[in-house]
Amino acid sequence: MKTPVSAQAKKLLLASILSFGLLAAWSGSALAATRTVTLSVPGMYCEVCPITVKKALQKVPGVSKVNVSFEKKEAVVTYDDAKTSVKALEDATFEAGYESKLKEEKTK
Repeated sequence: MKTPVSAQAKKLLLASILSFGLLAAWSGSALAATRTVTLSVPGMYCEVCPITVKKALQKVPGVSKVNVSFEKKEAVVTYDDAKTSVKALEDATFEAGYESKLKEEKTK
């Protein structure tokens, strides 16, 4: 047996569902942060190495800025932590032939 549901109850239910969906979407993006990390990349041995490391890091979704220093043997990467992670950055350099590890992290 079906229980009749009024039009007003249906509208209230729909409004509640939409409100919850918008709240969930808003709070997810509100928790996201732009982070800047410094990765140590000790295996860079020539002037071309930083170019390879930079290209690999720029391909990672969520990365907005990359600066690689051959002299310091490090990469400074700014990224959206809702889209990627330090592990993904380290994996990207590894796949390009350069091991890296987290040296420093700053939250903006």
